[in-house]
Amino acid sequence: MNHGYIAYDLVMVTLSLSLIILGVVLFLACKKKQVECEETPSVKHCARVYSLMDIDAVTDGFNHRRIVGKGRLGTVYAGVQENGELVAVKRIHPVLVLSNAGLGFSSALKWLSSVQHPNIVPIIGFSEAPGERVIVMEFVRMTSLEFYLHQNVNGASLLDWNKRIRIAAGAARGVQYLHEVATPNIIHGRVKSSNVLIDINFCPRICDYGLDFLAPREKRELVGDVDDEYWNQRGGGASKESDVYGLGIVMLELLSGRGCKEGVTAEWCLGLIKALSFGEVLDPRLVIPSDMKPLFRLAKVASACVANSRKCRPSIEQVTTILNNLEMEVCI
Repeated sequence: MNHGYIAYDLVMVTLSLSLIILGVVLFLACKKKQVECEETPSVKHCARVYSLMDIDAVTDGFNHRRIVGKGRLGTVYAGVQENGELVAVKRIHPVLVLSNAGLGFSSALKWLSSVQHPNIVPIIGFSEAPGERVIVMEFVRMTSLEFYLHQNVNGASLLDWNKRIRIAAGAARGVQYLHEVATPNIIHGRVKSSNVLIDINFCPRICDYGLDFLAPREKRELVGDVDDEYWNQRGGGASKESDVYGLGIVMLELLSGRGCKEGVTAEWCLGLIKALSFGEVLDPRLVIPSDMKPLFRLAKVASACVANSRKCRPSIEQVTTILNNLEMEVCI
């Protein structure tokens, strides 16, 4: 009997020691994992998932009085959240939703919402329901560059030459962030003046980035804003090179004040720049500056982006470097 009790005690002691050792190991492992998490905190913004009822409340049932813009992808509404915060709510056109069923919508929006840069409009959240795809973005009382240049009679005069150079440089920084910093890299797909928003401080911010998957075959409102290679069956479509082309078109619009639809204005600008008739290119609504060197350099960068094929086109890094230096010079 005594031997049995001793054996039982030994087993209990061994089991107790084993449990204590296991507890210590688990504690140390968890502590190490916690330290590792604290050393590498996640800084990515997490998109909020809105229910359709939330969106309905924010937009007052998609009230037409709240519409602030319309585009090829959808209609934008000014929304008000429960805390009083203003948001821009883009309701994707139903025909686009039905044509591709919004394939991968939630995954794409979670990825795109991690983008954070001073020249990018952040995506706050999204909503997904049968027949509905909605994107919620920051609302910072912005107006598109297209509106300033081509729709508002007095808007162009508010954008003097220095502001236009700053807008070109800021837009380039935004595109460079998408191409080289965002992980994985993001191709905008639709770089054009209507997707360059200008805030109250005349700072440009890129919107509608990475949404090409919503309208992969939609050509409406694209001709003139993308390069010829875009339409090729092989090796065409949206690319980093086509984004650089679009940025070049934006620069030509800033210089000339003309819209570049159908590519006519681009050909006209490039012909005059090549013929050294540069003065005829400049927006007649602004006084020609005494020193035209900065504008001539801007025109040369735009020409390199637009006139060359994709293989010979400058990278966004090269374009941004030149425009940043140009911005520093005019702001001195």
